[in-house]
Amino acid sequence: MSSALSSQADFEHMFELAPVSLWLEDYSGVRALFARWRVEGVTDLARHLRQHPECVAEYGAAIRVLKVNQRTLQLLAAPDQAVLEASLGRVFSGDMHEYAIAEIEQLWSGAREFSNQTVNYALDGRRLDVHIRGRILPGHEDTWSRVLVSLEDNTEELSARRRLQRSEQYARSLFEHSPVSLWVEDFSQVKRLLDDMRARGIVDFRTFLRVHPDFVEQCMREIRVIDVNQLTLQLFGAADKEELLAAIHRVLRGEMHESFTEQLLDLWEGKLFQQREVVNYNLAGEPLHIHLQFAVLHEHRDDWGMVLLSLVDITARKKAEAYLEYLGKHDVLTGLRNRAYYVEEMGRLARKGPWPVGVLAIDVNGLKALNDEQGHAAGDAMLRRAGEVLQKAVDAPACAARIGGDEFSILLPGADERAVQAMADRLLALQELNNQFYPGQALSLAVGTALAQPGDSLEATMHLADQAMYAQKTQYYAAGQRADRRGRSV
Repeated sequence: MSSALSSQADFEHMFELAPVSLWLEDYSGVRALFARWRVEGVTDLARHLRQHPECVAEYGAAIRVLKVNQRTLQLLAAPDQAVLEASLGRVFSGDMHEYAIAEIEQLWSGAREFSNQTVNYALDGRRLDVHIRGRILPGHEDTWSRVLVSLEDNTEELSARRRLQRSEQYARSLFEHSPVSLWVEDFSQVKRLLDDMRARGIVDFRTFLRVHPDFVEQCMREIRVIDVNQLTLQLFGAADKEELLAAIHRVLRGEMHESFTEQLLDLWEGKLFQQREVVNYNLAGEPLHIHLQFAVLHEHRDDWGMVLLSLVDITARKKAEAYLEYLGKHDVLTGLRNRAYYVEEMGRLARKGPWPVGVLAIDVNGLKALNDEQGHAAGDAMLRRAGEVLQKAVDAPACAARIGGDEFSILLPGADERAVQAMADRLLALQELNNQFYPGQALSLAVGTALAQPGDSLEATMHLADQAMYAQKTQYYAAGQRADRRGRSV
């Protein structure tokens, strides 16, 4: 008898001083409730409870609290058990009901113990994440009149986990919706290949790559793409990541071999952060000019297992730069080289040759009269026709330029007198073809030629060609005046 009393006292002592929240409860009311629900035809309990949330509250009301320990009162900010029992509606409230369904299902299925992650509320209003474990005590399996329940407060742990999840979601959102194309790649096998080359005694890596270009291809094949963001799919015209990765060989081709060679050289020298301009191709085959930023993440500096690449599409900028460069060297109206380029080319030929240099001075006859009679639009159209003739007549390394309003010139490096005369004849022949193609006002070119020998001044030679061209213009206008006089005398 005294031994039984001692055991009971020990149990009471351990229950009271346990470092976790303990509840001794009577679930006989729950057992009776389940029996009633079964009689009422409930089979899918979870569905029933969600359709009738009041049944969850009914379950909670069927549990009778017999005893709680000091840790329970501390956890729930209750001064004593009586206050706690009177406030159970506040403790088991809010989103706790959805969590309770898993617990109820375990008992419903015949289990003699249950565990569940749930939510309670302290009397001071704090929301508590708790892990609940319950067990029907031996000898009470038929009545459920004694159930021992423990609550483990894991609010801090779950809060930290939720913060981490939010942080991960935030980072993922930043990645997915970044305004630049982002790639996460694994370069660990590339590092292994480079380390193997060092182990084999390779010192001059640049020469090695020049002799073994297949090594560059091998390294490119070893790159594993881990992830790309949404803008990457838009940039390369892919419906999804699978389509893009399946066609990666179409994206990284052509000029990319040379760019990746430079990237490998930088990695060989330990440059784990790099920036360069490269050319990729979208899935439609169109070139994309890209500003690429490459960085091995700090925590993977030893294995290169995670690399972040950001790609900014600079195609529009490159086109603008190319157009500005074009404008700096070309005449917009005719498409020929402009005066600035012509002067630069004359200076280059004067310094380096090749000699002799042929010079042709060309002028459009009758342009002023055309502008006066039909307007400048008609004059501009005639100048464009002159440009078409010169473009068809000239091939590199010759240079055809519009150097003034209706003044044009051709430079023929390494030409002799026969080549210069052949160019003049070609111009006049193309002029006739042009006139057959365009009805109305005929295009008429005055052409003067000169040849500069080594040591001659190109400017002086240009002046001689101008003089010859003006002599032709004088003949053209004189012939026009004679024809006009004959017409009036008739």
